[in-house]
Amino acid sequence: MRVLPILVLALLVSSSGAEALGAQQPASDPLQAAAWMSGCWESRRGERVITEMWMAPAGGLMLGASRTVAGTSVREFEFLRIRAREGRLVYTAIPSGQKETDFTTAPAPSVGAPLVFENPAHDFPQRITYRRAGADSAYARVEGPGQGGAMRGFEIPMRRVSCAPPEAPRDTPPA
Repeated sequence: MRVLPILVLALLVSSSGAEALGAQQPASDPLQAAAWMSGCWESRRGERVITEMWMAPAGGLMLGASRTVAGTSVREFEFLRIRAREGRLVYTAIPSGQKETDFTTAPAPSVGAPLVFENPAHDFPQRITYRRAGADSAYARVEGPGQGGAMRGFEIPMRRVSCAPPEAPRDTPPA
């Protein structure tokens, strides 16, 4: 049985195998470091539901949106985009209709590494981190200065969910 050692060797050599084994590979296209975020994510705490949706990278851009609902009311919403600029990723947030703000990664983000976006000139947050915690779970962390200048932050655990809308109720049986 020589197939098994050859498969293991192929996994070790391939970039997808390296990612599967936890290795971090520099991305030739920086946007590929964020491609894992594509799809829909959700965080639930009691009545509060945060949904974040990301389009796959295309044309040098990922578009996203986030909505926080408590009970039956929208509490916050945000339009988002990620693009590559000069070897870095730029995360742009437009929260609840406010002015847009850019946050930037360090140069050459690695596939599989946490994505850390920073803007030290912004009031709060100054740092937004996305960290994958498996195929279907991730954490978003938001940090910035609190009272007295000490850093404060919070983490949002998210799980991957279907992007398909719920099926509409039918008045009549299908034909």
